[in-house]
Amino acid sequence: MSLLELKDIYYTYPDETGPTLRGVSLAAEQGECLLIAGGNGAGKTTLFRILNGLAFPEKGAYSFDRIPITRDFLKDNHNSKSFHQRVGYLFQNPDIMLFNGRVRDEIAFGPRQMGLADSEVEIRVRDCLELFDLTGLEDKAPYHLSGGQKKLVALASVMALNPEVLVLDEPFAGIDSKITDHMAAFFAELKRSGKTILIATHEEEPVKEITDRRLELAEGRITG
Repeated sequence: MSLLELKDIYYTYPDETGPTLRGVSLAAEQGECLLIAGGNGAGKTTLFRILNGLAFPEKGAYSFDRIPITRDFLKDNHNSKSFHQRVGYLFQNPDIMLFNGRVRDEIAFGPRQMGLADSEVEIRVRDCLELFDLTGLEDKAPYHLSGGQKKLVALASVMALNPEVLVLDEPFAGIDSKITDHMAAFFAELKRSGKTILIATHEEEPVKEITDRRLELAEGRITG
């Protein structure tokens, strides 16, 4: 049984004349790494928004761990918290994710929302600061950081919840080779630990070794 599965998904934005996604089906097993390739406008970000419960298909079905993920299901606060703790989403643009005044509060935000004890939140913040070489920046405002540092803070905020599934939208966009190498090594370690990873990227080389399957998305369809 797949951990997550999309069946015949269609999605149309209100101002569009035709669907952005057209009959998309895919499945991912626990511990699998899927690379979603495709040009700009192919529908990758829309697909990832659906996988993270931020958009809902007009036709088709999405299930996670055999549970149908629908608007009504996620309206329940308990369901929403549980789902978003298990599925982490790294946006292409980290500025969309960063809204706290300090790096430490950015990383702590998710665990606090989940109701974790202050002591556990502090442990997770400290571990993430060390893991992503952010120690010394904990009291900095995220908007004062470089693009690469912002991306690392955004990833740290996702990993503070220790999700089972990582959905990564262009994780290497706008960062230098040093941070790219750091993130690629981290994703490889996640893969070895059994995490499920879905990556949309134009830069396939950094994750070539951990990719189990490569899917091509073009004009809203899986073509290969």
